[in-house]
Amino acid sequence: MCARCLSAPDPVQAEFYCKECQTPFLSPFPLDEEGRCRLCAGAHRPFDGVYSPGAYEGRLRELIRLFKYAGIRSLARPMGVWLAEACPRHRSYDAIVPVPLHWIRRWRRGFNQSEMLGTELERHLGVPMLPVLRRRKATPSQAGSTAAVRRRNLQGAFAVRDRELLRGKSILLVDDVFTTGATAASAAAALKRAGAAHVTVLTLARADRRAGTVQIRTPRPRAAGRAAALEGIPG
Repeated sequence: MCARCLSAPDPVQAEFYCKECQTPFLSPFPLDEEGRCRLCAGAHRPFDGVYSPGAYEGRLRELIRLFKYAGIRSLARPMGVWLAEACPRHRSYDAIVPVPLHWIRRWRRGFNQSEMLGTELERHLGVPMLPVLRRRKATPSQAGSTAAVRRRNLQGAFAVRDRELLRGKSILLVDDVFTTGATAASAAAALKRAGAAHVTVLTLARADRRAGTVQIRTPRPRAAGRAAALEGIPG
């Protein structure tokens, strides 16, 4: 790939953001007096912040799909740089925890993209990666589902292997894409129940869900056709 394709993505630009999940909005009306969106104000967000280097669209979307579905694992290296640059530096972190795949999906895909990103982030930040989360149930496809349905599907989906490793720790929870936040919320809730003091979510991209934004669906790369068919459930 050329240098332009692998250049850092453009950040999400907006005038109004939720102060907790950093979701962009077209106006301040979805935010309460404290600057929180409805989901954060309603305690549906067990994480303490969400950061991403770009929006899940255009070039970044295509690169993520090549990484996940076409198996171009070398993309993890530049993506790790983008994650490190987007990571907030106003606090220190004790561990990086990747969002796990269910074992069936990992077997079909051959790797966990979030774990590969976590390994790269470990190199750049000098923070150890702890793959202590496990996914104990295979969830159905979330494509097209509402936030409420996604939360219901993912309730209790994650468990922690060693609670003592998390007690009182500040955690970076790493995933590829933040859509409604249901996956991140379920994983963060498991970390908090295990004793984590603070959970910051860091993803490669986030879906721009502002009113009036049109998400253009692009076809998967042909090289990914068979792999994608075997996935059954998108990650």
